[in-house]
Amino acid sequence: MTYWLFKSEPDEYSLQDLAAENTGSGRWDGIRNFQARNFLRDQVSVGDGVLFYHSACKVPAVVGTAEVVRAAYPDPAQFDPESKYFDPKASPSKPRWYCVDVTWRSEFARPVPLDEIKKTPELEEMVLVKQGRLSIQPVKASEWDTILELGLS
Repeated sequence: MTYWLFKSEPDEYSLQDLAAENTGSGRWDGIRNFQARNFLRDQVSVGDGVLFYHSACKVPAVVGTAEVVRAAYPDPAQFDPESKYFDPKASPSKPRWYCVDVTWRSEFARPVPLDEIKKTPELEEMVLVKQGRLSIQPVKASEWDTILELGLS
């Protein structure tokens, strides 16, 4: 299994919003960074585990987990002129942006804040620590295990 960290602003879409989805899953869309897009398009697969990270908030933290339930497909927002994610350079025959669908798996007993992640020796090489602004990032299995242990304690 492959693991990822997906960032979301809780005011826009929180872990609780994902858990409340009527269909049981939600579209992870609006990614407009080429490196993150490439991860979504080329590497994220059905069954992959996701650390759900609340960003751009008072205490940025990993708050729970999700699972990828639909592999990459063109993000429909890029074709919608009314969307804030509209891209005039994209077309259905040549999409530029992709999304995946995820489903809620767990909410941690306690959030694992970024400050704690940075202070945890087992996590010092984590992409979140080294390249913090990336919204979709790979997570090593050992990092996944450490974060789960911290969040469930």
